[in-house]
Amino acid sequence: MRAVVCNELGPVEDLVVEERPSPPLGPDDVRLEVSACGVNYVEGLMVQGRYQVKIPAPFTPGMEVVGRVVERGAQVVDRQVGQRLFVDVGIGGYVDELVVPAARTVPLPDELTDGQGATFMQSYLTGWFALRERIDAHHGQTMLVLGAGSGVGLAAVDLGDALGLRVMAAASSEEKRQLARHRGATWVIDSSTEDVKARARELGGGGVDIVYDPVGGELGEACLRALGDEGTHLVIGFVAGIPQLPANQVLLRNRRVVGVEWGGWAGRHPERNRALVAEVLDLVRNGRIHPVEPHPYPLADAGRALRDLAERRVAGKVALVP
Repeated sequence: MRAVVCNELGPVEDLVVEERPSPPLGPDDVRLEVSACGVNYVEGLMVQGRYQVKIPAPFTPGMEVVGRVVERGAQVVDRQVGQRLFVDVGIGGYVDELVVPAARTVPLPDELTDGQGATFMQSYLTGWFALRERIDAHHGQTMLVLGAGSGVGLAAVDLGDALGLRVMAAASSEEKRQLARHRGATWVIDSSTEDVKARARELGGGGVDIVYDPVGGELGEACLRALGDEGTHLVIGFVAGIPQLPANQVLLRNRRVVGVEWGGWAGRHPERNRALVAEVLDLVRNGRIHPVEPHPYPLADAGRALRDLAERRVAGKVALVP
């Protein structure tokens, strides 16, 4: 089998592809021929040693994988050879062959391509967890989505539209804004030329109900002030750095700041997370959400894929295609 390996923490361009022995198959496992591996911004941080949890090298990055079953263990009865499955492996996903416990896999709906399946779960489960578990977002509310051209941002736009929210999508390029429009954004804001806070307040009639913030930095701090009465700032991530959210602006107008960490919550609450996964897959089957088709890269270009994501050269999502 082939695997992308980080032999030493450092630049993503130092990732290499190595040949490794095929892993053994246990009685409760399935062996997948990998067809697509999702590429996420956080994986670049892991490779560089900049993630909040340091992963010792050598390791293979990659969380989201879609593959077809080519072999199943003796105890596996609910997964079939040839079946398409999704699995979140945490790390180890940038490979062309994978052995995982069958119980950790999720059958992929026919409505999703391999690429969509390998790149939508992290983004959409984060968004659904944020809007349905952390807060009760509901029809008619206004939501400002920062970084709306990224995979995480596009998922929030798509889910917001499915929930009947009026979505403002802030993105830096026309291509990214167009993607957001196609996923239901009511308004788009050019974050490279417009004052996002001022424009959002104008469009929202004085303020918005929700700020969905995977960006952070100065933009995240400024957009806290775009919230109206009892508005909520959802802290999703810090692509532009950790913002210094002023407590006086939280106090004013009874605003709230809510942290969103789906991955850790899912590990602590597996039953509730399975219910969330089922809800999101139902949204796919019913045609209410529309995950973007990712930009494909070969395994050997994993470093370039991570660099393109980090430098915001890509609109939407990225997948490695063995």
